[in-house]
Amino acid sequence: MTRFLLRRLAGLAVTLVAVSLVVFVALEVLPGDPARSILGVDAEAAAVAALQSELGLNRSAPVRYVSWITGLVRGDFGTSWTYRVPVGNLVIPRLTVTIPLAVFAMLLSIAVAIPLGLFAARNHRRVGDVGVMIFGQAGLAVPNFWLGLLLILLFAVKLDWLPAGDFPGWHSGLKAALTALVLPVLTLATVQAAILARIVRAAVLEISRNDFVRTARAKGLSRRRTLVAHVLRNALVPTTTVIGLQFSYLLAGTVVIENVFSLDGLGKFVLEAIANRDLPVVETVVLLLATMVVFVNLLVDIGYRIIDPRMGEQS
Repeated sequence: MTRFLLRRLAGLAVTLVAVSLVVFVALEVLPGDPARSILGVDAEAAAVAALQSELGLNRSAPVRYVSWITGLVRGDFGTSWTYRVPVGNLVIPRLTVTIPLAVFAMLLSIAVAIPLGLFAARNHRRVGDVGVMIFGQAGLAVPNFWLGLLLILLFAVKLDWLPAGDFPGWHSGLKAALTALVLPVLTLATVQAAILARIVRAAVLEISRNDFVRTARAKGLSRRRTLVAHVLRNALVPTTTVIGLQFSYLLAGTVVIENVFSLDGLGKFVLEAIANRDLPVVETVVLLLATMVVFVNLLVDIGYRIIDPRMGEQS
């Protein structure tokens, strides 16, 4: 297990270095002058040169990259060009919105999708199976931002049960904060649950056709126990892969949902930073999201080892 973790951590480090290079090249090396974009196309050359010097844009690209990376290693994310404060002071408070939103949505998706997938597989080609498949198709067909607007119209405007948006902060109390996240979490989780339920159903049906399942039934195990103890455990391997991909998607998908519900999270913040050409903020947020995605992939690999230790023999 130690060697496995060391290999994965080494791969994680190489991936992050590659991502940092891509992000830096895309934002700071490709054609385009951030200083002129900030000041406007009619700005005087002297003013543009002064701003370039202030922002460090007059240094060579390799020097700027090394300075950025060494700063990240020290925990210094740079200074926002728009707000003139450390980027970390802007990003960390917004993480307390984005990460809980993605985590709660993923947990709700799993809690709904796995039972639905098992139910559909157990009632294959019956009414229950058809109902789950209709739910899955509807979830795939409905854009999440449109679903969010429908939920606002129903639960916030018509019924007045939940707030339509805005996040009061965790300092306002756990109840107020969680209440504000209910509709965004439902919006994100519904689509992911629809996809995951179909994956679970397909995996359970495929595993159910294997010889070891018939052997377990022949030994006298009930259908329910065979389904839970043998079929589901094996079906969790492909399911775990999809869960890892979905969580990565949720981290990116919060960009739209945070704007729909006016949540001051990382997604909404990075859109504002892009509009303002605030490169230190954009670079930090993109690399932070990439780090989360790579870390989730590491957890998925560890999950494989826990679900089926034989996976370690193949890696």
